[in-house]
Amino acid sequence: MAGINSSRKILHLDLDAFFCAVEERANPALRAKAFAVGGKPEERGVVSSCSYAARMKGIHSAMPMGQALSLYRGLIIVPPDHEKYSQASAEVMERLHNLSPLVEQISIDEAFIDVSDFPEEAETIARKLQAQINQELHLPCSLGVATNKLVAKIANDEGKRRSKSENPPNAITVVAPGSESAFLGPLPVIALWGVGPKTAERFHLLGIKTIAEIARRPASELELMFGKVGSDLALRAQGIDYSPVTSNHETKSISQETTFNKDLKDPVVLKKVLFELAESVGRRTRREGLQGKTIKLKLRWADFTTLSRQATLPSASDQDRDIYNTAAALFEKEWQANLSSQRSVRLIGIAITGFVKQAQQMELWETPSSKGKKLQNALDVVREKYGTSAILRGKPK
Repeated sequence: MAGINSSRKILHLDLDAFFCAVEERANPALRAKAFAVGGKPEERGVVSSCSYAARMKGIHSAMPMGQALSLYRGLIIVPPDHEKYSQASAEVMERLHNLSPLVEQISIDEAFIDVSDFPEEAETIARKLQAQINQELHLPCSLGVATNKLVAKIANDEGKRRSKSENPPNAITVVAPGSESAFLGPLPVIALWGVGPKTAERFHLLGIKTIAEIARRPASELELMFGKVGSDLALRAQGIDYSPVTSNHETKSISQETTFNKDLKDPVVLKKVLFELAESVGRRTRREGLQGKTIKLKLRWADFTTLSRQATLPSASDQDRDIYNTAAALFEKEWQANLSSQRSVRLIGIAITGFVKQAQQMELWETPSSKGKKLQNALDVVREKYGTSAILRGKPK
């Protein structure tokens, strides 16, 4: 097919029900059980992820936990452990990078891998990779195999969708070179990249229900209907995608936020939470070898009004105290401004942006700043080895 580079070999890997798979790995008693990872129903919890056995009961991600329990009273609820999920993700991504230098991670449980330069067939490589992750990490994963990212991703989504078992799909779906258009054609328009619910509705009003029907429309006609994106849709509907697998993702910001089970109006408690968030943001910033100049505070009041405030540091930093002190000052200013209204807080968050790479500079004399960094580095080493709760710093009063 014109426009298709048949020499490219692209894999799309997606870890099946990732949070649940990690929980099953830690607690084998959960295997084959209907369970969901998320918050408690009485605390406005939602389903972050659910096992395939739970999905057979009609439960799905983003569903209120109370609704999930009404569908199946025997549902087991497991609280989320994001540190554990991050570690498992890192284990998977390490294996992908060992396989190929061209890895594009697009979420905690999803990545593209370019294996075009490998002599083996793409399907063979996919099966070996799946077996490695299954056997070494005890995690299920599905892969899509195609000549480009677009088709590999849709192939994987379709392979997982076709699985109707109470077990993870652990599927491999291969679209052979030259068959991209034939594979995409029968699929509904919503399956195509760039087609959301509103665009799909517009297509349906025009009598267009499948990707093949989009492909039959001239690009000029689609441009008239949808603007510049119309020409992109015309190419995608034919299975054409030139986008490369890019291994260098520049981090724009690092953030952490929390939504409270019950709205809070105690500034002392809120500042303690802010301190914990600052520690998490600082640790992730140092892990990526970055320093940021701008600190942002996010607040959501009980009435769902959300505000964002920011301040610039005198110089770029990756230190917890710098992040906390700046965020706390922003918080204090907003708190005093709303003191008379007795407002309570539903969500609070911190972000750091304006990154520069850490500069390695030799200090001739030890300063309070350098002592603080040495202490911070020592804390990081202990926490990386024994967990974040191994050593706790004194929180603000």
